[in-house]
Amino acid sequence: MSKSDETPEADLSRDVIDDVLHLVGPRLRALRRHRGVTLADLARATGISESTLSRLEAGQRRPTLELMLLLARAHHIPIDELVGAPETGDPRVRLRPLKRWGMIVIPLTRRPGGVQAYKLIIPVHPGEPPAGQTHDGYEWLYVLAGRLHLILGDRQFELGDGEAVEFDTRTPHAFVNRGPGPVEALTLFGAAGERIHLRASPNATDLTDRRSRGRLGSQP
Repeated sequence: MSKSDETPEADLSRDVIDDVLHLVGPRLRALRRHRGVTLADLARATGISESTLSRLEAGQRRPTLELMLLLARAHHIPIDELVGAPETGDPRVRLRPLKRWGMIVIPLTRRPGGVQAYKLIIPVHPGEPPAGQTHDGYEWLYVLAGRLHLILGDRQFELGDGEAVEFDTRTPHAFVNRGPGPVEALTLFGAAGERIHLRASPNATDLTDRRSRGRLGSQP
């Protein structure tokens, strides 16, 4: 599969992994200094060269599982402390916003596969609409605040607070915010094309043909 064929889920997952690994270096440096251990001491304890340890702490080398296992053992800590995993039973949700396609995308789910949930924050975009995206999957989107202009194939829809839409993402689609303020939305995405098991009376105004008041979907 080429990079252009990857789904948003795969793209976001890759970015989350990169962000987590990027923080390993500062944690290693802080842990070593807190324990009063020099690079030379740590090199003797782990068998990892001082230059490699220095590059890991500076973020100039990507940490591998083998290196992290050796370092966790030398520091007498579980490996999840190096990657910043939450404590078992910790109810707090640690959200890591990402910027994608001109939007702020906040992943709300952690498990791989299946339906994924995201919060979208879409800034005002007064210029030309972005190019339509296509990829495998099925999406359900609910507008929390603002007015969202949806371009879906050769049709256009406008959704306001409390309105929802669901569609096959193989159809070219783009989200546009004409203002006056940012749009906040919740989206559920199934990479394998899973339809969201939620049905309600349609509610989005079709701007392509105002004589037809068929709606795409809404909360009751």
